[in-house]
Amino acid sequence: MNLLKALATVSGMTLVSRVLGFVRDAIIARVFGAGLATDAFFVAFRIPNLLRRLFAEGAFSQAFVPVLAEYKQRHGEAPTKLLVDRVATTLALALILVTALGIAGAGLIVYISAPGFTDEPEKFGLTVTMLRITFPYILFISLVALAGGVLNTWSRFAIPAFTPTLLNISFIVGALFLSPYFEPPVLVLAWAVFAGGVLQLLFQVPALWRIGMLPRPRLQLNDPGLKRILVLMGPALLGVSVAQISLLLNTIFASFLQTGSVSWLYYADRLMEFPTGLLGVALGTILLPSLSRAHADERREEYSSLLDWGLRLTLMLALPAAVALAVLAVPLIATLFHYGRFDATDLAMTRQALIAYSVGLLGLILVKVLAPGFYARQNIRTPVRIAVVTLIATQVMNLLFIVPLAHAGLALAIGLGACLNAALLYRKLRQHDIYHPQPGWSKFALKIAAAIAAMAGVLWWADRPESWWVAAPGLHRVAMLGALVILGASVYFAVLAALGFRPRDFIRRAG
Repeated sequence: MNLLKALATVSGMTLVSRVLGFVRDAIIARVFGAGLATDAFFVAFRIPNLLRRLFAEGAFSQAFVPVLAEYKQRHGEAPTKLLVDRVATTLALALILVTALGIAGAGLIVYISAPGFTDEPEKFGLTVTMLRITFPYILFISLVALAGGVLNTWSRFAIPAFTPTLLNISFIVGALFLSPYFEPPVLVLAWAVFAGGVLQLLFQVPALWRIGMLPRPRLQLNDPGLKRILVLMGPALLGVSVAQISLLLNTIFASFLQTGSVSWLYYADRLMEFPTGLLGVALGTILLPSLSRAHADERREEYSSLLDWGLRLTLMLALPAAVALAVLAVPLIATLFHYGRFDATDLAMTRQALIAYSVGLLGLILVKVLAPGFYARQNIRTPVRIAVVTLIATQVMNLLFIVPLAHAGLALAIGLGACLNAALLYRKLRQHDIYHPQPGWSKFALKIAAAIAAMAGVLWWADRPESWWVAAPGLHRVAMLGALVILGASVYFAVLAALGFRPRDFIRRAG
């Protein structure tokens, strides 16, 4: 399997989803702005979305895929299908219980996750109502994650990568055409989350059926493979999801700040998720099954080489993305969100958060590459210890930064925490003799730095003043932003090409 081609496939599908995600957020910003209603929705959506990342994309996927890949490599199709059946049945029953408890305890959950809302009864009540609507999303999306884990292990990357698009379509249709039929109109966003979860789950079913892995109900709690997955899941909840826990804690802090702070952090985080999903999630998606197979077959050199390949791609693509986000913060936010009720103040505040977040973009993506280096080996203890250190450090930084920098301080703490997480993961991979850097890293890094410097200089020179972005018509902003992005990317890759970089150098095959 050509991993570079697989990465291009996953990134391409993710690009479609992310572009639609920006369209959805631009529409939400224009229709609802940044205020009481959107603060309430973003908290109501963040809680099941956090659980999705914790359980579905986080702990469950990292525990399930290595065991599934091992079964596929060593035991054959029939035992693997039986494992899928039993895991799916157990997961579904557990999620139904969690969903019921979440709906019943929505008021308490909002009180804990956004205590600042209690001073505004209208905001608190609206958040509770929307949380009850959005909470079943965790049931649907966790089953989607199971299906995606199976499909990725069978190297069917395109369908799981495209699936999130359906949630964005649900948001867009709801906000544009259905909001007048709801009172208050913002409730349509909560129902869009519910509908999007159902659509994503249904979309995976035909693909599972084609590879013979569509689950059927089989409850067997003492299944050895299921037990191993459950044992791995417990500590993995913290190990792979420290950034999401930090985001939830940030919501608690932000709920005490100026109204709109939650929304400003959300819009900045959405911009950060574009490169994180396009590269970080995509790399993690294709690396985990490949690393798991290499570990199952005891191919240590290939294991290390796969990690090196992932790290080089991350440095080459994530570092310029971080610099571009900081340099083009105003053009990006103005083009995507500065419409309707999203005013100049919202733009300035979101810009502060985005620049602070961009400091940690490289760390956020590196974690997606480095953490599978442990999870593919079914080593949970090491990343969990690192996650605890990172989480504590992030909260200390929250306390240090929140007074002088307000909401931007919370974003900066998240970014620096991600960098610390990545640095500690890298150190442990070296100490455990798991990863050995390939020759040529120093020259590689210097060439990347030269290309980034050229790109940043050209973007700074070509950019327009902030006043132009605030006043310009929407189409003019879109055209100028597109020109800047093309210019920056062209300069960056042209310099790399002049320094000897060739796409064929990054072709990587894995068994």
